[in-house]
Amino acid sequence: MRSIWTGSIAFGLVNVPVKAYGATADHDVSLHQVHDADGGRIRYQRRCEVCNKKVDFEHIDKAYDDGDRTVVLSDEDMHSLPAEKSREIEVVQFVPNDQIDPIMLERSYYLEPDSKSPKAYALLVKTLKNTELTAVVKFALRQKTRLGALRIKDNMLVLQGILWGDEVRDPQEVKVPSKTAVSAQELKMSSALVDQFKGDFNPNDYSDEYQEELQTLIDEKLKHGDSLDTAATFGDKEAAAEDAGGGNVIDLMEALKRSVDQKRGRQGTKEDAKAESKKSTTGTSAEKKKGASKKSSKGAAKKKSAGGKAAKQKTAAAASHSTTHVKKGA
Repeated sequence: MRSIWTGSIAFGLVNVPVKAYGATADHDVSLHQVHDADGGRIRYQRRCEVCNKKVDFEHIDKAYDDGDRTVVLSDEDMHSLPAEKSREIEVVQFVPNDQIDPIMLERSYYLEPDSKSPKAYALLVKTLKNTELTAVVKFALRQKTRLGALRIKDNMLVLQGILWGDEVRDPQEVKVPSKTAVSAQELKMSSALVDQFKGDFNPNDYSDEYQEELQTLIDEKLKHGDSLDTAATFGDKEAAAEDAGGGNVIDLMEALKRSVDQKRGRQGTKEDAKAESKKSTTGTSAEKKKGASKKSSKGAAKKKSAGGKAAKQKTAAAASHSTTHVKKGA
């Protein structure tokens, strides 16, 4: 099995180099079109409507037609898009496993670690498994920016494409009767019928009967000599090559600590600003007071300072505990 994409998972400041492999394959028997009179292969030609000449792929650009005007986009234009150049699977959110509607799921890809040290990969797998969460990610593949779900299957990370929100049609457009009477007896009989078919799902228990019958038909024709010379009618097949890449890993624990500190730092900045403002207001008011009021203020300040030290110690302990529990993979 050959990888179709090489890049990395960006998880905070942690970088997890991976290779992607297609997780599924079409099992349909490959068929061609031929001329019924002589068995000759039917081929489609790319011809220009202006000069009527055959055009090779290297001379074909993409274009957008708005009805009145056409915008031509060359290969250079397409490759200039930032998303097209991205080799990163960016984690943008973690959500409960059951929050992604199956209707939004697309093709799946197996991800294998592409590094001499698979520790970051293993940590992400265990983190996702322990938290029972799915990572929502963004990535670019085949000239398209995609949304995806990063989840676990047999201790392996699996990347599954997710349709964008506007790609799922509104179910309200489908008319379904809202008020249809169903008797208790009918429901009971239906439930009994369901019980007879109940069981654990095993995809290997099922097969594509149409493809099996088609292959049997082809085999019988070959056995009885009802075939044509392939070289004379079908021509040669074309082969394609794929690119591969690599990535570097930064220190795992350091990246985890910095990621956690950055996340908490953004929240702490707002809280510190509020505390500073409150402290300033309190100080101004205290300056107007005398004697016992000043002593009371000093006592409160000492108490607050001691509390601050205790809070910092607690925060440091929590950060230490958090960094050992952040990662997880699938």
